[in-house]
Amino acid sequence: MAVAGGAAGADDNIRKPELNLFQIVNMSFGFFGIQIGFALQNGNITRIFQTLGADMNLVPRLWMAGPVTGLIMQPIIGYYSDKTWGPLGRRRPYFLVGAILTTLALFIMPNSPYLWVAAGTLWILDASLNITMEPFRAFVGDMLPSKQRPLGYSMQTIFIGTGAVLASAAPFVLNAFGVSNEAPEGVIPDNVRISFYIGGAALFLAVAWTVFSTKEYSPEELETFGKDEDNIFEQEGGIEAAERPEAGFFRLWGGVTVLIGMALTYAVYALKGDQQFFIITGSTIFLGLLFLLNSLFVGSDRNARNFLSDVLGDLTTMPSVMKRLAVVQFFSWVSLFIMWIYTTPAVALQAWDTMDASTKAYQDAGDWVGIMFMVQNGVAAIYAFIIAGIARKVGTRSLHAFNLLAGAAGFIGYHLFGSQYGLLIPMVGLGMAWGSILALPYAILADALPVKKMGIYMGIFNFFIVLPQLLVAGTMGPILNTLEGSIAPMVGGVPLLAVLFGAASFCIAAFAMSFVKVDSN
Repeated sequence: MAVAGGAAGADDNIRKPELNLFQIVNMSFGFFGIQIGFALQNGNITRIFQTLGADMNLVPRLWMAGPVTGLIMQPIIGYYSDKTWGPLGRRRPYFLVGAILTTLALFIMPNSPYLWVAAGTLWILDASLNITMEPFRAFVGDMLPSKQRPLGYSMQTIFIGTGAVLASAAPFVLNAFGVSNEAPEGVIPDNVRISFYIGGAALFLAVAWTVFSTKEYSPEELETFGKDEDNIFEQEGGIEAAERPEAGFFRLWGGVTVLIGMALTYAVYALKGDQQFFIITGSTIFLGLLFLLNSLFVGSDRNARNFLSDVLGDLTTMPSVMKRLAVVQFFSWVSLFIMWIYTTPAVALQAWDTMDASTKAYQDAGDWVGIMFMVQNGVAAIYAFIIAGIARKVGTRSLHAFNLLAGAAGFIGYHLFGSQYGLLIPMVGLGMAWGSILALPYAILADALPVKKMGIYMGIFNFFIVLPQLLVAGTMGPILNTLEGSIAPMVGGVPLLAVLFGAASFCIAAFAMSFVKVDSN
C-alpha cells in the first residue's frame, strides 16, 4: 500500500491517495468474519436462551448484554485506538485481540449447561465483537479519501452480508445434511453447536487476513495530508469551533439527570411497575453520575485531557451533522433490535402456530429464521454493489430515507405473509434497510469528523446504536405485557405486535433523515 511521506504538518497540496479495489477488499475482509459472529448471535441467542428455560418476558433483559457492553467498550476502544501506534499499526492490534476472544466465546456459547452461563458468555461475546468491530469503521476513514469512503463502507457491507448469509443458513443446512436440530430438554441442538464452531474458526481467519494483508498510515503520515475540502466538520469551523463546556455545565446537567433517574426509579417501585424499567432508570442515574464525576475532572480547565473528559466533552461538541444523524441511527436500531429479539417467536407463531420452545416445530421455526436472515443479508450484500452509485444519482439522504421505509414495509410483511416461504418476501425490504444502515450513515459521518478523532467519534456515534437497544430491553417487555390482553390479540399475538413497533420506528428514522445536511443533496 503506497503511503505519503514528508514532514509533519499538513500540506494542502498533499491529498490522501486513492486505493485500488484489491486493497479495499483486503481492508474490509475482516468484516466477513465479524458478521459471522454477529449473525450466529442474532439468529440463535433467543433460541438458546429459550432452550435453556428462559421465559419470553425475560429474553429482552438477557439480550441487554449487547447494548451494555457496546456502551462501555466502543468509546474505550475508539479512544485508545486513536492513540495507539505499534508494530501492527493503529487499529489492527484491536482487530486481532478481539478476534481471538470472540472465537473463544463462540466455542463456549453452544456448550452452556445453564441459562446463567449462556447469559454470561453473551457478555463476553459482545465485548469481544465490539473490540474487533469498532476500529473497522474508523479504519475506512483513516485509509480512504472522501470520494472513496462510500465504496469502502459498501465493501464492508458486502462482506457483512456474505458472512451473515453463510452463518444464518448454517443451522438449516447442517440439519438438511443430517445433523440433528433436536436435543434433550435444556441442551443446545447439534446443528447450532457445530455452526458456532465453524463460525468461530472462520471469524478468526478472516480478521487475521485483514490484519496481516494491510498497512496503515502512521500518525505522522496522516499529518502530512491537507484538509479535505469535502469535510463538513472543517467547513463548520473545525476543532476551533468545538469549544467544550465548563465544569458548571456537567455539574448542572449531571445533578438534574441523577434526580430524574431517582424520581423515575421511585415511581417504578411505588407503582409496582415492571422491573425491566429499572434498566432505563438505572442507566439515567449512571449517566448523571458520570457527568458529576467529570465536573470534578474538568475543574477550571474545560480542555482537561483524560478518558472521561474526552468522551463526554466530545459528546457535547459533536458536529451538527453527527447530532442529526444520531437521531436517525437511534430509531433505526430500535427497529433492528426488535427484529433480532422477536423474529423467532413471531415466525414460530405465524407459520408454525406455536410459542413452545421445547417443541420440534419451534426448533424448525428457529432454523427457518436463519434462512430468513440469510435472505436479508444476501439482499444487503447484493444491494451494496450498487448503493454507492445510486446515492450519487439520487442523493445519500433521499436514498437512506427510502431504504428505511422499505424496512418498515418488511416488518408489516410479517403480518401479510403467513406461510413459511411467504415470510421470505419481507426480508427483501429489511435487507435494503440493513444494507443502507451499514453503509450510508458512516459514509456521511466520515466526512463530518476530524481525522485525529475518527475512532472516538465513531465510538460515540455507536452510543446511538447502543442506547436504543437499552430502551428496547428495558421497555418493550412491559409495554407488550400491558397490551397483551387488548391490542395484541387483534394483530395475532405479542411477537407480531412487537414487529409493528419496529415498523413505526423505521418510519420515524426516515422522517428524521430529512434534517441531515449532506452536501451531495
